[in-house]
Amino acid sequence: MTEAMIRECIDACLDCVAACEACATACLSEPDIDMMRACIRLDRDCADVCALTARLLMRGSELHAQACALCASACEACAAECGQHHHDHCQRCAQACRRCADICRKMAA
Repeated sequence: MTEAMIRECIDACLDCVAACEACATACLSEPDIDMMRACIRLDRDCADVCALTARLLMRGSELHAQACALCASACEACAAECGQHHHDHCQRCAQACRRCADICRKMAA
């Protein structure tokens, strides 16, 4: 694992945090909030897992592989949910989650 790979993963995690937080906030303003509950929950969970993963990578934790595996799973779940919604914020979030999941899967291997 190179320094460039670690940096790429940290950047993907932090981008995903921002996308998930923006999506959750925007979902709270949607007229049919009941339809968005699962999206909001997964956005928040994914943002938290991505933030933790980035911090563990930044400090060179021995737990980075496990964190990356969990992060990939959280991102995949969030991408699947957000991808079902037509809102731009959901589509942007799903894209960031898919990218982060792909990179984290490589880091977990």
